[in-house]
Amino acid sequence: MRFLAFKTFLLVLISFSVRSQADCLLGVGITENDSLADIFQMNDVQKQELLNLSAELKYRNEILNVQLENVYNRHPQNTVEELNQLALKYRNVMDSMQSVQSMIDKKLLALLNPKQYQLYLDLCHEASRSPFVITPKVYSDSIPPKQK
Repeated sequence: MRFLAFKTFLLVLISFSVRSQADCLLGVGITENDSLADIFQMNDVQKQELLNLSAELKYRNEILNVQLENVYNRHPQNTVEELNQLALKYRNVMDSMQSVQSMIDKKLLALLNPKQYQLYLDLCHEASRSPFVITPKVYSDSIPPKQK
């Protein structure tokens, strides 16, 4: 019976990964912060916010992981119907994890300036992924002074 539960869990994970491939995720909290900061040439404010967003994602995912454990440990797994219910509950939590990742990535994207956002769009295009649409932020230190 445990093998069937494992197969159901595996099916849920596969369906999660297949659906998430359409979006162009930055992977805040998954990708090293230094890598993201280097790729997008982030300023100090953006780097600090990246750290904060990574911590927020970690915290939210810890809560969702506890929910996953509770669903698995507390849900009966004796019949096919109970296993289907377990799979649905897992899918709901996994969908929440995907939503949290998207939300965090969008928060970071909203901090990018127009050039950084264009780089994101270019990378998404190369990877054949659908980018999140945001309005890039204009930083006062990225605007050249007016020439007289």
